Amino acid sequence: MDIKADVELDCVGMVCPEPILKTNMTVKKMETGKVLHMVGTDLGTKNDIVSWTNRTGNELLGTEEKDGKVHYWIKKLK
Repeated sequence: MDIKADVELDCVGMVCPEPILKTNMTVKKMETGKVLHMVGTDLGTKNDIVSWTNRTGNELLGTEEKDGKVHYWIKKLK
């Protein structure tokens, strides 16, 4: 994906619930309108990130699986 991220978060090797907790903490520190690129290896984050963005009102701009990793781009809206 060709989405410009303002903040990078490496969650490779972490398992639930750590990736979503770190994503939540990172997004809370970001300014509204900024984009987070989170990369992880826990496939359970696929459902977790969708649920989290719906619950928090942030926007999931894209998801991509590549080389055993899952990449997420999340825009902070609130």
